[in-house]
Formats: sequence, C-alpha cells, structure tokens
Amino acid sequence: MSPGAPPSHRRRGGDDDAAHASALLHNWYDHPRALFCGGNEVKLLRGGCELFPAMCEAIAAARHEVWLATYIFHDDEAGRLVADALVAAARRGVRVHVVVDGFGSKASLPALQQWLAPAGVELAVFRPVRRWWTLLQPGQLRRLHQKLCVVDGELGFVGGINIIDDCNDLNHGYSEAPRLDYAVAVRGPVVGPVQQTARAMWSRAAFGHDWPEEMKALARSSEPVARVRALLRRLRITPPLKSLACSDAERPVRAAFVVRDNLRQRRAIERSYIDALRRARTRIDLVSPYFYPGHLFRRTLRDAARRGVQVRLLLQGKLDYRIAGLAAQVLYDELLRHGVRIFEYTPAFLHAKIALVDDDWATVGSSNIDPLSLLLNLEANVMVRDPDFVRELAAEFNAAIAVSREVQAAQVRARGFWGALRRGFVAWSAHVYLRVAGITGRY
Repeated sequence: MSPGAPPSHRRRGGDDDAAHASALLHNWYDHPRALFCGGNEVKLLRGGCELFPAMCEAIAAARHEVWLATYIFHDDEAGRLVADALVAAARRGVRVHVVVDGFGSKASLPALQQWLAPAGVELAVFRPVRRWWTLLQPGQLRRLHQKLCVVDGELGFVGGINIIDDCNDLNHGYSEAPRLDYAVAVRGPVVGPVQQTARAMWSRAAFGHDWPEEMKALARSSEPVARVRALLRRLRITPPLKSLACSDAERPVRAAFVVRDNLRQRRAIERSYIDALRRARTRIDLVSPYFYPGHLFRRTLRDAARRGVQVRLLLQGKLDYRIAGLAAQVLYDELLRHGVRIFEYTPAFLHAKIALVDDDWATVGSSNIDPLSLLLNLEANVMVRDPDFVRELAAEFNAAIAVSREVQAAQVRARGFWGALRRGFVAWSAHVYLRVAGITGRY
C-alpha cells in the first residue's frame, strides 16, 4: 500500500472530518463501549507478509513521528526489516518511539537495543522481566499485548500480528505454512485514538523505568507542580478537555478503536463484543486461537444460536500451547449442545483474532476471547461497520473454514468422565491464575 494512497473501503467523510476527529479524540476513552465515527478508510492486511511492507513503506515516508507498540519484536529477518525502516527514519530526523513487552520480547531485547539505540530510536520496555520470579510480583502477569503503529498521526496499523516472521514460532521454530493472522491499515478520525494509546503505552513504560530519575528531577525543580502536571500529561490517554460526541451519522467508513486496560477500559472490548453478538440476526463468525470466555459471553453465544443465528467458531487445530487447546476443548460439549458450530484450523498455527456479525459489523485486533485478554492484558481492536469490509473479511473466514475440520458432538460426548475432570481442572487453573494476577469475582 502506498503511504500516500488511501486504503481499501476508502471513502472519506468530507469537510467535517476535522470536527469529528476532535470530538472522537476527546470522548472515546470515556466510553465503556465502542464509539463509532465515520469518515475513515480501512484496508485488510493478511499476515506479516502484507503488514510489514506496508508499515515499512509508511515509515519510509514519515515526516514527523512514528509510534510503535508490540508484544513481540523478534530479532529475525522480519524484525530486522522493520527495525531498519525505523532506524532510517530516525536518522533523517523523524521522532521514533518503540515500546515492546518485557516478557514477549525478552529474548530479543539485546538485539533491539543494538539495532535501535545508536540511531536515536527511543526504545521503552513495558514491565521488564529480569528474573523469572519477577512474574510473581503484583501486576507482572498483566502484559502489553497490543500491536499498534502510527505514522505522522495520519496512518495507523492495528491487529494481532507481532513483528516476527509468519512462519516462525518462538516455541516450535519455523514451519512451512505461515500462521493465519490479520491486521488493518486505517486513516481518518479513528487514527487519533490509536496514536494516543501507542503514545500512552510508551510513556508508561518509559516513566516506570525512569521513576527514580523523575522523582529526583521533581525534587530539584523550582516548579514541581508544573513538572507533575507535565508527567501526568505524558501518561494520559485522553486530552483533558471535553467535546461533543462524534456524529453517529452513516458516513463511510464507520469505525471505532477499543482498548482493554487496567484503568478505565477494563471490560470495553468484551462489552463491545457482547453488544454486537446480542444484535445478531443471521450469523456470528468468530476466530480466536485462545478461547475460554466467561459465563456472560458463552450465554450470549448460546442465546444467539437458540434464536436461529448461525454461530461458527474457528479455533486452534494445531496447538502452540496445550493448556490453551485444552481450555477451549472443555467448552465444546456445552456450545455444541446449543447449536454452536466449532471448527479447528489445522493447516498452520492460528493467531487471528477477528469476528463478524451479520453483514455490517466486524472486528480485527489483538484480543483473544480468554481471561488473559479480557481481564489482564492490554489489548486493542478496531471495530468496523461497513458492508464492503465485512464482505471481504467474511471471504477470508470462509476460506479458512474450508480447510478446517468441524468438531462433531459425538466425538466430544464420548469423553464422558474424563471430559468432566478436564473441565474442572481448567476452571480451577483459570481461577488460581486470575487470583495470582489480582482478579477476583466470577468470570
């Protein structure tokens, strides 16, 4: 995609875009659910083989700044491709900020620092893991799982794709077939919240790392109140001023950026999903490699199937983590009995996190449908209300279903006592994990 050319599904909203962008910037984070706004452009990107060249081309054309946040930034060929683009931008004077998760990118941090630091790229690490027992500290299980990139505040990339070769898996090595994954390139008002979030993630990671130095500077400062306010501005996701809500008019393409964090948007992605599922009249198609939803989410799927909605789930068939596969499998019987169809993707590893409802709602992002994504990790999704985009994503879903195996109820019920035992074990494990992470209550 040329950085100067608009993405697919590309009609803009007209002269009111600036006003809508301002309203969205000031209001989106205050809403517990998706806040849609028109005048956007959206392009679907399939895997890193499409995302990385598009990102690098956009970074090569950057004039002012680049913000990038990711869980994994690996030191393989794909990672070096993106790193080289960031370094080249920094050397010509573009402000480049990168934040990576301290657990997901732990092994590649020395290489990243060697690649990026000499060129002046500002690299921050979100919750570094210096020793394995660091993960037992409060909050350490809550990881930065977002995958965001914004160039000059004009072009954004959001999805589930880490910066790593499509055929490379950190646990299993290289495979012949690339993992199934998606991202979107976006322009328009929705880019503003994406940039705010990427900037906030970098600021929080850098601020946490520099806490002693910041406190010393405040103590020495002649204007400590002003310094505190400046630090708070760095950490805010939304501007301090308020504005009118963005117009809900039918102006293509309507899109919303939704995050899950541990501040004011703890359940925003889950609520937005459930709102869409409850409105479904004809179909629900959902892809998630890690699938262990809570009671409300499962009940919403069951209710949709009972009222005649076609509900299809595409889950892992080739497992990267056995416990994750087991967690999804213990729910098969319950869902199949209520008419939900389940497919397992077997050609390669599954990493996509997408969903479609009827013909006018879709989402692409980083959030799985499991407790880690819905209750712990920092996640980000783009939600789209546009028939053309939904049609394109539906074609991708149907192609994946065509090469997957459908789970039959007879196969699941044959597990009997052992199936019940496995379900109890997974529920207990999830409960203990959430308690260790500081999450209480019913999931």
